[in-house]
Amino acid sequence: MVGLEPLYAWARPAISRPQDALVCGIHWELIRHGYRCLGTGDQPGPGERKSELLPPGWEANKEVYTLRYKSTDDAHELLLKAVVVEDSIILNVMDRRSQKVSDVTLAVADYINPEHLDDFHKVYKNTEELRTRITSGIIAPLGSPARKPRMEPESKEDVPWDENPLRIPPRQPMGARAPSRPSPLSPFAVGGEDLDPFGGRSGGMIVDPLHSGIPHPGIDPSSGIPGRLPPGAVPPGARFDPFGPLGAGRPGPDPDHLPPPGYDDMFM
Repeated sequence: MVGLEPLYAWARPAISRPQDALVCGIHWELIRHGYRCLGTGDQPGPGERKSELLPPGWEANKEVYTLRYKSTDDAHELLLKAVVVEDSIILNVMDRRSQKVSDVTLAVADYINPEHLDDFHKVYKNTEELRTRITSGIIAPLGSPARKPRMEPESKEDVPWDENPLRIPPRQPMGARAPSRPSPLSPFAVGGEDLDPFGGRSGGMIVDPLHSGIPHPGIDPSSGIPGRLPPGAVPPGARFDPFGPLGAGRPGPDPDHLPPPGYDDMFM
């Protein structure tokens, strides 16, 4: 019963018999369920305030323990009377707000070792059973105070990269576009350069002699090709497959001028 030990140590000077120790344990169970003690007696006194401690004089009457409690949400106000009957204690609890009443009878010897009142670690026994009896006999019938829901922090894994200030984005040169590399197993990877000329991929089947990696200084199809294309016939930056030899003064005869030896087809 976590928290009961410091309470018992604080109340130990007033505990002189087993019934006192049992009432101290009952008081702590009410505290655990969201109630705070206001004071003793049937009527409120001056300057009362909620407290987890037992009020002064709580053990003065050896026949009837009378304690008042209020829930932390102010929804319940309990009047507890613990009546001593031989070796038992009869708990009579009434909620003054709802007028509900509950009763529980506890045998003192079932939960208290009278010969160990000075040793907290030995004075209580069957604590789980005592907790169950208080919960089922008092808390459940009269209603448990509402507890504030705990706000769980959002998982950092659910925060997108661009919304998490603690993440450093991957470095990439400004203005550069990462090339798209399709999977080699994709059926659409073949001919991707021809299908998407601006995709930044390589491996197309259309060969552009002007952009194939072989330097040809001074050749710009957009400015025209003397004797073949006027200036402006090819848009700037467009793919262009020349239909004739590149450059002027190419040495040697054109192989298309003469037919192969022994071939007399005039349409060749």
